[in-house]
Amino acid sequence: GDQSCTFTYSAQGGTNEQWQMNVGVSEENGLFSCSIWRPQGKSYLFFTQFKAEVKGAKIEDAMAYSQAAVGAQNDIPLKQEEFEITETTVSHREGKFRFELSKLMIVAKTPRDEL
Repeated sequence: GDQSCTFTYSAQGGTNEQWQMNVGVSEENGLFSCSIWRPQGKSYLFFTQFKAEVKGAKIEDAMAYSQAAVGAQNDIPLKQEEFEITETTVSHREGKFRFELSKLMIVAKTPRDEL
């Protein structure tokens, strides 16, 4: 559709890390989701910055995690002060972000055409 999700970052370290990105749209309730994560759980990259941006929708909910769930391990969320959420972006917060990111999830609402 008219929605897109872009993930930009800069990081150091890590070798051959596999990452995945999923984008989904739920037509009936106008929701658009974007997920970026490392299926193996924790990333060993040293992230200096990150930003996920959605186009064609406004962010309703978002969360960033220092560790993604794997096996019996749970997702470990970043502290609220480490990142910021606007209507269209989720990004690191300069001076507060602790350089760890393994998962980012966004749910956004697409504008509805009224009949």
